[in-house]
Amino acid sequence: MNLGNSRPNGDKPFIVAGMPMYNEEETIGSVVFQTLAHVDAVICIDDGSSDSSARIAEKCGAKVIRHRVNRGYGGALKSLFIAAREMNADALVVLDSDGQHEPSDIPKLLQPIMNNEADFVIGSRFVDGGGGTDMPAYRRLGIKVITAASNMSRDINIKDTQSGFRAFSREAIEKLRFDSEGMELSLEMLEDAHEKKLTISEIPTVIRYDVPKGSNFTAVSHGFTVLSWALLSLSQKKPLLVLGVPGLGLLATGAAMGLNLANGVTGEIDGYVGDGLTAIWIGVLGLSLMATGLVLQSARGFLKHLIVKEFGLD
Repeated sequence: MNLGNSRPNGDKPFIVAGMPMYNEEETIGSVVFQTLAHVDAVICIDDGSSDSSARIAEKCGAKVIRHRVNRGYGGALKSLFIAAREMNADALVVLDSDGQHEPSDIPKLLQPIMNNEADFVIGSRFVDGGGGTDMPAYRRLGIKVITAASNMSRDINIKDTQSGFRAFSREAIEKLRFDSEGMELSLEMLEDAHEKKLTISEIPTVIRYDVPKGSNFTAVSHGFTVLSWALLSLSQKKPLLVLGVPGLGLLATGAAMGLNLANGVTGEIDGYVGDGLTAIWIGVLGLSLMATGLVLQSARGFLKHLIVKEFGLD
């Protein structure tokens, strides 16, 4: 893939918009046409489509990069970022090719970047002024749960971690790196931006759900995949929280059981041995979880200090 340096002469910022594309022949022409009114170039990542999406996108003025097989959302964005670097873009806007995102909102996403106020801007459904037309209740709940887990893992406060409508500064285009191939990339990208001290902001946008979409199963499976990734990340970043809280709960349960047994003992001891051992076992399990979480948290802090500080990788 080599698109060359497509930056025109002059001091005007060169803005590129990109969109993953998979069998979107019904909508891609309109999305490309509307997007070109706000940017200098549009890149469509044809992720193994079997329909006429690529031909329509090219006819409407987009540059098309073709994947021979479907590599997923993460694979498409990797190709898109590589292309943006090759084109020497000053800013990159990412939006869906199915018409969910409103291209007329692109200037709003770009404004914080053009004003040097942000490196990474998210078009959010959950800040004042944002929303989703006919958003299913299960989708809203799922996004809230994923967002809460993601924010806990990195101590960030993003209200809509799952919005695919995003804009990136030149610095973000150059610095961001990611490994995920699937939809969990949306979280990995936020974590990478946070670690690299890029400024993240949200602006309100309205996302449409009355456009051709995949099945509910696809949306639900996507949610489970992303939530699993978020919880795994949380367990790696904050083991004391993940293990310590359940451990404390078990310790409290065991202690409560033990106190209850102690208060009920009269003259018969044998009848309480089994329950007493159970209470002790639960308490010991709780202590073990808390101790494990503490050790892992301390080890993570020590290794981070050793690698980041001692080797000058901060």
